[in-house]
Amino acid sequence: MLTSHEALAWYLDGVRTHVSLAGPSVLAVRAALEGDTLFVAANEADRLTAEELLPADAARIVPVPWQTPPAVAAAAAGPHIAEAEIAGALRAARASLLPAESDRYRALGRETAEAMTDVAAFLSPASTERETAAALAGALVARGIDPLVILVSGSGRLAHRHPLPTTDPLGTRAMLVVCGRRHGLIANATRWVGDTGADDARILEVEAGFFAATRPGARLDEAFAAGCAAYGAAGFEAGEWQNHHQGGPTGYAGRDPRATAEVRDAVVSHHAFAWNPSAPGAKVEDTVLVTDAGIEVLTLDPRWPARTHAGLPRPTARPFG
Repeated sequence: MLTSHEALAWYLDGVRTHVSLAGPSVLAVRAALEGDTLFVAANEADRLTAEELLPADAARIVPVPWQTPPAVAAAAAGPHIAEAEIAGALRAARASLLPAESDRYRALGRETAEAMTDVAAFLSPASTERETAAALAGALVARGIDPLVILVSGSGRLAHRHPLPTTDPLGTRAMLVVCGRRHGLIANATRWVGDTGADDARILEVEAGFFAATRPGARLDEAFAAGCAAYGAAGFEAGEWQNHHQGGPTGYAGRDPRATAEVRDAVVSHHAFAWNPSAPGAKVEDTVLVTDAGIEVLTLDPRWPARTHAGLPRPTARPFG
């Protein structure tokens, strides 16, 4: 029985499963060898049938009264295996993206990066964090991208790794972070505007350590360990990795899963990743596709200033104006 946004969007080929971004899915699926059954909130069934689902899905829909969560109705229909019981197997099943999924991801990544470039072009040191966040959210929504996360930090708040926007001005240096979802897939990216940071080059060395170890056939805990070790090699405190999560696989979840030393999922070909090494006042993050040929950066806009590092185009700070 599939109930989460990430599992449902993957299984149903990119449908929008939400009304509220903070709420549960408006449908649940009992996936069986003899055929699927879709339990759909009755007040959403017509819209999903007309705009989201395949025509063949209509015969498989069981409308559920609005006062009953679809997951509850699906569970009551008979014995089932819950997602949590096979979480690792589901992650493995959706890890290697199909060609159509990869193409959707490339378009999402490109448009997410373009939205950040378009917004940055109009920013100044006097722009506030909230004004910047509003512009980023608007630019994403205009492209059909749900803004799941919008973080902005001006020069006075760079010590915070997850800076929810405030009324503070951007000042001389600011960090912009977005996580945007379309067709169920999530693009994650971080950009800097204003002055160059003292540790911008060193944080790229850490990221390169993660990338070098993220290859098909490797394990997630191995790639995580290599990236964490790169902090000390790049001149940071060896334990800097402990001050913030480092990212990991992405796709239908922001991190699918978040990498740790205990997660031993396999890295496979056409596997999406978003590592985000950081230090006080420094961070780098893009969504990439890991293939047999190497790393392909998806959140890329050639208008954004970049430098080649370890063979990949990596974003640098964009001056104001």
